[in-house]
Amino acid sequence: MSSALSQITERVRERIRSEGVDLDRDPGLAARYVDHEVALYSERALGGSVPMLGDEAGAARRVLDALTGFGALQPLLDDPSVEEIWINAPDAVFIARGGRSSRLPIALSEGEVRDLVERMLRGSGRRVDLSSPFVDASLPDGSRLHVVIPDVTARHWAVNIRKFSRAVRTLSQLRENGSVTDSTAAFLRACVLSGQNILVSGATQAGKTTLLGALLDLVPSDQRIITVEDTFELALGQRDVVAMQGRQPSLEGAGEISLRRLIKEALRMRPDRIVVGEVREAEALDLLIALNSGVPGLCSIHANSARDALVKLATLPLLAGRNIDASFVLPTIAHTVDIVVHCERLANGQRRVAQVIAPTGAVSGAVVEADVIVDTRAGRVEWTGSVPQRRTKFAAAGQDPLTALGRGQL
Repeated sequence: MSSALSQITERVRERIRSEGVDLDRDPGLAARYVDHEVALYSERALGGSVPMLGDEAGAARRVLDALTGFGALQPLLDDPSVEEIWINAPDAVFIARGGRSSRLPIALSEGEVRDLVERMLRGSGRRVDLSSPFVDASLPDGSRLHVVIPDVTARHWAVNIRKFSRAVRTLSQLRENGSVTDSTAAFLRACVLSGQNILVSGATQAGKTTLLGALLDLVPSDQRIITVEDTFELALGQRDVVAMQGRQPSLEGAGEISLRRLIKEALRMRPDRIVVGEVREAEALDLLIALNSGVPGLCSIHANSARDALVKLATLPLLAGRNIDASFVLPTIAHTVDIVVHCERLANGQRRVAQVIAPTGAVSGAVVEADVIVDTRAGRVEWTGSVPQRRTKFAAAGQDPLTALGRGQL
């Protein structure tokens, strides 16, 4: 921030402190204060006592961002084309657009980075300090914040802000932008309407959360959805939804709420669908138990392929304790997971559904057997000609997977 903007910002802050006002109660008050101080500065500049402001409106906007928004990052947060923002050091700020990253000519100070993080965490009830050097939180617009501080990092605070596109909310929109083929979209629609248990897999930034949200958009409006996440990411609009997120322990090490606990609580809340934003650890066991109880569910998982997702899902429950073994986990996965949808991000930044498989219900050795329904061949995503062997749920809901895949109509 330039010297002129710093002066104006400090004068506004002094006025706020001296008058004891609360900007949260009157958002427009800050703008009025800023406009007044910018006008006073411009009058002094005309007299030659201070340098001129090249763009008064732009200066007022930057000062207002510093006071009530997130400073130099606010324009990036407001820009819908920016997908992610990260800070490696005060003078190393990066963004991702269209799946590709670039460095920005932004230089902050160590204090500005700390101040930004403190403001971002203010309404979340979460903290970051030496005793808790990691933090995940949601920003007011739904973006996900992740921060790591020294001495876990070598020197500087590392900040990541993952934004989620509000422009893409439906499967039809994913089909229109080429992320999913017509036949795959029609098949996934039939899967959701028939209450299939769906696992969405992929690497980081492959589009898992976007696809998960698009699938949930297809759930009939009279069904109750309970979502469980580490930090709020899914936005399902005005419908019968209860969203829950975990909680970090207090300074005394008490009060932590894990995903395992939330999944158990979700089953007591009359869910028609249970959704786990991302399965990472032992909560995979509780998810399998929930799905085995007959409640349809959807979740996402980090994996390199659809089959790797099944392997990982078979491994994570073992973290729950020594009394859990593969003789329980593998058959449970084979009988409860109906569909695995794998997403990928191409070199040009495009995201797409690259593969869909359907477990057959059988286990061979230590492998959950599955048929490949949709696959990528020679760079093209195509229906393989196979359909899920287990079609009881489809029939009960009046859905025909063969018709959906063959016609490719929504």
